Amino acid sequence: MVRIVGVGLTPFGTTPERTGRAMFAEASEEAFADAGVPRGDVEALYYGNFMGELAEHQGHQGPLMAEAAGIQAPATRYETACASSGAAVRSAVQTLRNGEADLLLVGGAERMTNLGTGGATEALAIAADDLYEVRAGVTFPGAYALMANAYFEAFGGSREDLAEIAVKNHENALENEYAQYQKRIDVDTVLEAPMVSAPLGLYDACPITDGASALLLASDEYAERNDLDAPVTITGSGQGGDNLALQDREHLARSPAADEAAAEAYEDAGIGPDDVGVAEVHDCFTIAEVLALESLGFYEPGEGIGAARRGETTATGDRPINLSGGLKAKGHPVGATGAAQIAELAQLLRGDHVNSDAVADVDVGVAHNAGGTVASAFVHVVEVDA
Repeated sequence: MVRIVGVGLTPFGTTPERTGRAMFAEASEEAFADAGVPRGDVEALYYGNFMGELAEHQGHQGPLMAEAAGIQAPATRYETACASSGAAVRSAVQTLRNGEADLLLVGGAERMTNLGTGGATEALAIAADDLYEVRAGVTFPGAYALMANAYFEAFGGSREDLAEIAVKNHENALENEYAQYQKRIDVDTVLEAPMVSAPLGLYDACPITDGASALLLASDEYAERNDLDAPVTITGSGQGGDNLALQDREHLARSPAADEAAAEAYEDAGIGPDDVGVAEVHDCFTIAEVLALESLGFYEPGEGIGAARRGETTATGDRPINLSGGLKAKGHPVGATGAAQIAELAQLLRGDHVNSDAVADVDVGVAHNAGGTVASAFVHVVEVDA
């Protein structure tokens, strides 16, 4: 069993003057303070980062981030685009389960806003197929707009349905001190915002964000031996993959990589979608939340589009989604996002998150982290001791 013994986050937002190492040092410091474990016990760092070479002219970040965190241990950097720290978490879970370590530091960081909007958009584009997408002018807003239009054509739906998702996630972020946008919006605001790539407008997209996340993951034996108060565990892990370019996909209105990751994670944890009471999903664009809900098995294809409008995924709904504010309002420092989702879930389930009251009776959550246009996907099941 893998226990989450400490979590740490920086506030997500616009801090172009801060380096990645400074942000990861802060998140790690918070995780160590949360866990109350000595740095000398950490046996390795698993670290996610996507665009360090472009944003900071800095490769080989693993050892650098271990130094920033104040540990002396082997360090490995993971890169799977926006799912980089989701991949790091999965590897850490496997290492702990195999008995190869008892305590690992896991997380990620991304410095993005120093590039400006144009530079960050260009940097993000390297997660797409350079030969067949990027050179043809496809950006990620354009790619997700293609997916949204394909969804509408296959199943129906409207811009108003997507706007309800943005409104919900902004509402969830209002009291989250780590969120980039603690700002209430309404459907009209979303619909009247400048169009980015039809049907997606400005408020359908997540922001460009700086930030870092850190988790301390431990074996059950380590937690027991050190008398740690760590009631939340990672009980399931899954990974899926798909063709990189959209043109090579069977269809654009589904995300089979996430289907695969969810099925593996559920089987690993011995649960099903009906057992899940809360989820943090990869809503880089509003349509991405819809695809995630359907891949996770919460809705049949074509039914997820109306979930927010019907109130089923709000904080007071049957299954709250993105109580942190999601990528949409909390922000999306891409290399940090996967571990940050699990940090938020751990705090929600153990009762010390600002939105924990919304899930007071929930004991199972899921984190869904996607890379690119969901060519990579990682799903983790998180449970709190009864």
